[in-house]
Amino acid sequence: MVGWLEYHAPRTFEDLAVPSNAREALLSSSISAEPPHLLITGPAGVGKTASWKLVARQVLGPGWKSTTHVLQCRDLARQAGAMATFENFLRPGGSVDTLAGRLSLDAFDRGMVSGVDDPPPAGEEAQIPEGTLPVSRLIVLEDADHLGSIRQAYLRRMFETVGDASRFILVARAPSRIIDALRSRSRMIRIPGTSREHVLDAMKGISAKEGFEPDEGVLEDISYISAGNLRKAIFTLEMLRLRGLEGDRAAVHRLVQSTTLQAGRHVMELALRGRVVEWRWENSGGRKKRVLAGAIAEVDSLMNHHGLDAEDVVSQLHDVLTGRRLSISDKLREELLSALAECDTSLRRSIQPRVPLERFLHRVSSAGERHGLAFS
Repeated sequence: MVGWLEYHAPRTFEDLAVPSNAREALLSSSISAEPPHLLITGPAGVGKTASWKLVARQVLGPGWKSTTHVLQCRDLARQAGAMATFENFLRPGGSVDTLAGRLSLDAFDRGMVSGVDDPPPAGEEAQIPEGTLPVSRLIVLEDADHLGSIRQAYLRRMFETVGDASRFILVARAPSRIIDALRSRSRMIRIPGTSREHVLDAMKGISAKEGFEPDEGVLEDISYISAGNLRKAIFTLEMLRLRGLEGDRAAVHRLVQSTTLQAGRHVMELALRGRVVEWRWENSGGRKKRVLAGAIAEVDSLMNHHGLDAEDVVSQLHDVLTGRRLSISDKLREELLSALAECDTSLRRSIQPRVPLERFLHRVSSAGERHGLAFS
């Protein structure tokens, strides 16, 4: 079964729930005779992936999927052999020539394929001026801000030598992590969080296509909890529809409560009270076993049992610190946010994420002791 995110994905640039300036930038880049390299940035769930897919369809024609190459850069972070994987992607099979330098014949017979179910996003197919070599290949780097400086420098050299046959599209949440040499060679298109009006319009449009009318209050609640994340809003509405709860506002609140991890707040409360590393005895098979407890045990549980990586844990802790449920002074909050920022920076350079996280928890414990919250 195809989910709504894919089934109701935008088919044209006009369908994108983005501001008009971002839409115009995507459109003008894709219909240009010489499309630029693109750097598409923005928070999660605002349509970055949908945007580059429309650009790829417009630039490459109906057969765009066969010559669009995608690499998820986040998978390379702190992974053994990451550089070899990256090089093999850009130079398949250890070839001397690069993926970006290979010309595809699909660029010359794009008119042979008719896309009745896949119309050109700009309204008409791109016109290739006579004597111009068409772009025949797109290389998409998702989460490019996770590449790291070494791989970005490698990519910069490829930018300098790439021919007219290929273009790069970098997709990132944090453009500040992209080196200047790549940003200066790309056209950056910033997509902000989806506005409340766009979220509501998108959900109403999907509801009409699916043949049901949800409660207006449910849509308002979903729009509020999604906080500009259109993907989250559509996914939440689909879940409610599958269970027949699209008219129950209480169901939205129960769904949010059941899918929101409370462990992040528990971690901070334990650390502030000085309970970072503790041990307790548990009965296991009739025998007593010494097990780890305290704040660091909660972090281990988040990473091992809930499947969160270190950056997700940092995001959880940031939400706790900036939320309203942790009653601490502004001075202490500022101190903890500064420590968390340093932890986040350290994680980029460490292959053992538990080390910066444990150091952060000990700093929280020390801060809690200074502010009279920890128990000696």
